[in-house]
Amino acid sequence: MDGKMLARLGAVVFVAVAITATVIELTCKDETPASPPDRIVQPGHDPLREGQRRCQQLGQKAAGDADCLRVWAETRDRFLGRTRPPVSPSSSEGR
Repeated sequence: MDGKMLARLGAVVFVAVAITATVIELTCKDETPASPPDRIVQPGHDPLREGQRRCQQLGQKAAGDADCLRVWAETRDRFLGRTRPPVSPSSSEGR
């Protein structure tokens, strides 16, 4: 094979691949969901989220803030799927 024949063969193969890719792209159906996924839907009012935002705005001072420590503990427990046992008032009085 000489150079011209090889170049023509390469061009034909390239055009064939381009046409095949175009046909495949045009025949694919774009499936868009009818409603947005559940994870995008935001709850109306989440006090924990508001506490997290407040602590974020405090910056370094949040490390010593009791409310921020409580918010972070609750966030960690929610993330890990832990449920806190109910604290009875009598257990803290005996100390």
